[in-house]
Amino acid sequence: MISVVIPTYDEERALPHTLRELFRQSGDYEVLVVDGGSLDRTTEIVQAEPRARLLRTLKGRAVQMNAGAKAARGEWLLFLHADTVLPPGAIRRLNRLEEDVKIRAGGFLHRFSGDDWRLKLISFLDNFRCRRSRIIYGDQALFVRRALFYDLGGFPEQPILEDVAFCEKLLKVTRPLLLSPPVVTDSRKFVQMGVWRSFARVLAIILHVEWGLTALPHAFFRDIR
Repeated sequence: MISVVIPTYDEERALPHTLRELFRQSGDYEVLVVDGGSLDRTTEIVQAEPRARLLRTLKGRAVQMNAGAKAARGEWLLFLHADTVLPPGAIRRLNRLEEDVKIRAGGFLHRFSGDDWRLKLISFLDNFRCRRSRIIYGDQALFVRRALFYDLGGFPEQPILEDVAFCEKLLKVTRPLLLSPPVVTDSRKFVQMGVWRSFARVLAIILHVEWGLTALPHAFFRDIR
């Protein structure tokens, strides 16, 4: 079984579409939405969906995902952002991979919704980075066997870049599988921030991760809703 863990905080705009598309997937899976204290209608949306389990914890993506993993029952843990949609057939595909013990973790290629060429460029560069480094970012629907996740201590409960820190540990024991078609992330937050500013933000993160440049300030990762 696949345990889909979705961390949320004030995601009333994106979450309904994500859940709607997720429940169109066939296969053996459960859905756990872990809320970090939303002030909008996020928890009401989850409570109205009988196929989803709502958990509540402190705000912090790493804290929330670790809480979801602790409550999960599946062989695979799949961590999905509230504004990201899996490609058709993804759950069935992962169900089949459960039997292949050589595959221990992975993620998906990534693209943004819409036709803006600048966002396509960002996705192209990010996918190139991921193919080379196998560092899977949070919006790429990271999946990992539950036993391995616990062996590695889960996500480091740090305020930023917890996905990168976990993947750095993951790479020491396995080479994550990279799947296509890609997941699709709602481009709204990038457009709201400004596409070029968002591009600079992504580039700075890549440079920070790949070449160990100066640590990025927490304000760089402020919430956009």
